[in-house]
Amino acid sequence: MLIQSALLCDAAQDYNGKLCLLGSFDTILAPRFPMVHPACSVAIRLTFRSEDEGTHRMKLLLIDEDGRNILPKIEASMDIKMPSDVFFYSRNIVFNLQQTQFDRPGQYSIDLLIDDQICARIPLQIVPALQGKTGPTQGYR
Repeated sequence: MLIQSALLCDAAQDYNGKLCLLGSFDTILAPRFPMVHPACSVAIRLTFRSEDEGTHRMKLLLIDEDGRNILPKIEASMDIKMPSDVFFYSRNIVFNLQQTQFDRPGQYSIDLLIDDQICARIPLQIVPALQGKTGPTQGYR
């Protein structure tokens, strides 16, 4: 199993096997704490080969600096069966997160576990917004 991509973005969608992304980011500027981020997506593209056939368990965690998951339980299973006429098989998975609360600034990570092994770790930092700050992370994502 190969993770082709794992991104945090404003929105994502599987469109007939194509992974469509809007606004990938890794930083949120927060005007105050606690803060609630209204919506974002975690977009994953996986590639499987014949040796990956079978049922796999998947978990998504959002880990804070204390090592705690701050998301509600997000788990799924996927059954992989390779079509006979292909060399590999790709699948897009999109997790939509809404109203995620961050109590304080810090470093976070979005971890994708497959069969209890971390397969992808997406870094995220929540930083206090400074008055008049400009640049690619300006504002509140």
